[in-house]
Amino acid sequence: MSTTSQNKVLSKDVVINAPLSLVWHAWTISDRVSKWFASDAIVEPKEGGAFELYFEPGNTTGMCTKGCKIEKLIPQQELNFQWKGPDQFDELMNQGELTLVQVSFKEIDENTTEVKVNHTGWKNGEEWDQAYKWHEMAWSGVLSSLKSSLEKGEGELCCQPE
Repeated sequence: MSTTSQNKVLSKDVVINAPLSLVWHAWTISDRVSKWFASDAIVEPKEGGAFELYFEPGNTTGMCTKGCKIEKLIPQQELNFQWKGPDQFDELMNQGELTLVQVSFKEIDENTTEVKVNHTGWKNGEEWDQAYKWHEMAWSGVLSSLKSSLEKGEGELCCQPE
């Protein structure tokens, strides 16, 4: 049995030189998500809508967040969705209660937006510590790709097969 650590939150943030509306659309329109996050995405921007990312082209059973839903959506302010870990953490993270990703958006000025990601629901134990460490690296890469995609048109998809 594992218990959830109430205080364990993986937090990452980035400042992007792009208007809030473009940053928001990058997270909430499927074909835009697939330019910087995962090779294919199904995003239904409404509470209860899908937030499914497919990291390996053509693979709809592994390396994906199939079945994940949006839990909270406040346009251009907050997007919360369920999360499934990569295949190496399948039995740990993808069964039963899922972790939650909370993304908040803040307009700094008309051409600058801050994005904060808080990933919660981590449990205690060595395997969970490994999953947390992997996600620290992954979320850094994801936000870097988002920034590069919106500022330079050069996003790098996360978690691609070698």
